[in-house]
Amino acid sequence: MSLRVRDINSIMEKYAPSKFKEDYDNVGLMVGDMECEVTSILVALDCTLEVINEAKEKKCNFILTHHPLLFKKPLNITKGTLLGKKIIELIKNDINVYSSHTNLDSVKGGINDTIMQLLNFQDYNTIELSKRNEEDDKVSGIGRIAKLKEAITVDEMCSRVKKCLNVPFLRYSGDEDKIIKKVAVINGSGQSYFNEAKKLGADCIITGDTTYHYVSDFEEENIAVIDAGHFDTEWPAVVLLAKQFKNKIETMGYKNSVFISESNKNPYKYK
Repeated sequence: MSLRVRDINSIMEKYAPSKFKEDYDNVGLMVGDMECEVTSILVALDCTLEVINEAKEKKCNFILTHHPLLFKKPLNITKGTLLGKKIIELIKNDINVYSSHTNLDSVKGGINDTIMQLLNFQDYNTIELSKRNEEDDKVSGIGRIAKLKEAITVDEMCSRVKKCLNVPFLRYSGDEDKIIKKVAVINGSGQSYFNEAKKLGADCIITGDTTYHYVSDFEEENIAVIDAGHFDTEWPAVVLLAKQFKNKIETMGYKNSVFISESNKNPYKYK
């Protein structure tokens, strides 16, 4: 039985329907052919040139990413731009790229929920429910907020994040001894949801990609912010979801190999 691109599209649509993407987002098949037969699959956070080369080396003609390759409409496709180089290289090598982004963040069992489970937060709700939820769906949406069974300090929360997400370094604001009873988590870049988290009573917000003035203002309002980085608040969940995806296609009778990218790494380095 041959696995085709349309089969993966069907699997992903059932797991993380594209209707749950945010309005600014672009998800689904970025480059490729729905009728193409899939050889092996490479899972990555981003479709970088290194990831494309890795796909070629591992004989993968399908790359499944979290971040969309095509986020904004390109004005042209030439080797004079990084995006153009990628698209030309993908087409020349018959490699398909599929991206599941904010829809995968949003749904039950997606990136948001997986990060919460990795951090061992159990009693949590969604910060902002999707406008496209069915009446009985009280989960799909961006961000999660948890009421802790036992209050902990900012210092202890930083240690938990570093250990559970395997983060070597992080940035944080707030008094180390401040007590946290309610914590908000927005994986990736979450600043636009800070005010919603505040309204819901968060003592601490865990996210990535924060900027000075946001953090400074929230520190004045006595809300701690832990910035563990965009990559590190998403990649651990992507790895787990890749393993679940592999199990899914195996139970469907497909024998295709699923590789987790070894070349897709955090672009930041620390000294």
